[in-house]
Amino acid sequence: MVTIGSGASRKIKDIILTRYACYLVAQNEDSGKEQVAFAQTYFAMQTRQQELLQQRMELEDRLEARAKLRESETELSKNIYQRRVDNGGFARIRSKGDMALFGGESTLEMKEKLLVPKSRPLADFLPTVTITAKNLATEITNHNVKKDNLYGEK
Repeated sequence: MVTIGSGASRKIKDIILTRYACYLVAQNEDSGKEQVAFAQTYFAMQTRQQELLQQRMELEDRLEARAKLRESETELSKNIYQRRVDNGGFARIRSKGDMALFGGESTLEMKEKLLVPKSRPLADFLPTVTITAKNLATEITNHNVKKDNLYGEK
């Protein structure tokens, strides 16, 4: 029962709304009403909480991809140095991989393009999908270096 304008009571039906329907009602009602203001604040807080959760999940994915790339690059470094390739040769191998990945642009050119400090790794400034692609390329190079060592090829 609800009280109507004349002070009388009237029976009304209960309605069950989805969360989204409640959100739409709250957003389109008068925020001067206490219940509406409360609902709007609630949905604003829930939206922000979801945004923060999503950002955190994306950051964790990126950090995980970066850690995998670091491991692959460390393994590649060991494999390359076992073949007696010096630092300059290793840098050229990595830059060639970056050129293939970045449409012909070298590591240095990509650093300049993305405003990456020369002392920092390019991968620290790449999006997750590119880090993952770079890791795949590094893993393929690792595979090829190991294969060449097995068969004595150069």
